Amino acid sequence: MSTNAKEHYESWPQAISTMREAAPDIARAFGGMFQKLMGEGALSVREKELIAMSLGMALRCESCIYSHIEKALKSGATRDQVLEAAGVVVMMQGGPGYVYMPKVVDALNTLENTGG
Repeated sequence: MSTNAKEHYESWPQAISTMREAAPDIARAFGGMFQKLMGEGALSVREKELIAMSLGMALRCESCIYSHIEKALKSGATRDQVLEAAGVVVMMQGGPGYVYMPKVVDALNTLENTGG
């Protein structure tokens, strides 16, 4: 079964590579900012990735949701932590956050089934 998350995880690396070739200055500038701000600090990488995933939901950015869930899990977040953070989005936004919960579950299921 193909899902949006599965399609994202299969196509994202090539899409980013193509973008980096087409717009290297933008990629370099964003990458530097990302590396600086998303590293360990007063907040852990795991906490920052959960925040970023939550903002992705709030801003309705599917790629952000998928990317930051993957990074959150890689930085030690559990499925329950991802779902709880997503629940905070639903509490704050109501329906607009709620309709993105299936994206969160899709990403978790896809990553768990692919070892991501």
